[in-house]
Amino acid sequence: MNDPVLSIVVIGRNEGLRLARCLQSVAAMRGISGEKQVIYVDSASTDESPAMARAFGAEVIVLNAENSTAARGRNAGWRRASAPHVLFLDGDTVLHPDFPRLALEALAQNGAVAAVWGHRRELHPEHSLYNRVLDLDWIYAPGETDYCGGDALMRKSALEQVDGFDPSLIAGEEPELCRRLRHCTYRILHIDSPMTGHDLNITRFSQYWRRALRAGHAYAEIANRFRATSDPMWLRESKENLVRGGFWIASLVGCMASLIFTPVPFVIWCGLFLGLSCRSAWKARWKAPLQPALLFLFGIHSQFQQIPIFIGQLEFAWNRRAGRQRTLIEYKERTGL
Repeated sequence: MNDPVLSIVVIGRNEGLRLARCLQSVAAMRGISGEKQVIYVDSASTDESPAMARAFGAEVIVLNAENSTAARGRNAGWRRASAPHVLFLDGDTVLHPDFPRLALEALAQNGAVAAVWGHRRELHPEHSLYNRVLDLDWIYAPGETDYCGGDALMRKSALEQVDGFDPSLIAGEEPELCRRLRHCTYRILHIDSPMTGHDLNITRFSQYWRRALRAGHAYAEIANRFRATSDPMWLRESKENLVRGGFWIASLVGCMASLIFTPVPFVIWCGLFLGLSCRSAWKARWKAPLQPALLFLFGIHSQFQQIPIFIGQLEFAWNRRAGRQRTLIEYKERTGL
């Protein structure tokens, strides 16, 4: 067997039929001649995901429950990779058949680019309002960016130079990796091409809440880590959330208490919340032109998510003070297999 031209690392945990769909899409990629190496890294699934991956011809690595973070999974995968380029995918995604070819071409054109990513969109925005609104979170303008997400094609040599992902992080591992890559003068490139369809599968408020909690934890941990550096990543966002999230919680509690005497403060609170939601929707209008109802819901999400993000930041600070390491914050549910 010749050395592969591309290694594909898929990570997953209890993805079930989503994993089968992902591996089928990997097999359907086009425009790349030569061998492809497929590696599946399983994070202590309780379903039959590893057996399914083997049936698709993938090399399988199984991590134990104590080490089952996305960062550890990706590290295990790329260190097994034999190709000079590594395509990372989450097990709940569907790969666009042309993205690997276009991403490899982008890397070949510029040796300073370490990672290439494209457009990720939701596969089933019609399944819930959560899916539809959060689909807009994936939309970024093409061009050079500070970081990418979990789906991306990277140079293995660049990963080796920075020793891959930080295994201590339970969230935010991709932006943190990209920060170290940029400090080695590498660039991150977002190309104007479909990359993956994603199966968020959020149908309940509790899932939405846990996902935002995880984002708050990531903001707080990474902002704290780089607080005193020349590149204080996410420090501004973390401080802004502490102000906004704290304001919404404190003001709502005060307004609810005042209902005993008068509804006026609560009415003012609702007006302020809706007004700021409209402002957020207006700023995001380029993401969904001619869809004012969707943009309004996205604006409400932009404001409301500040509350669970704020609580996630507080949880990080509390655990850090107590000397505890936060376990995984999961919002996905197994699909059955």
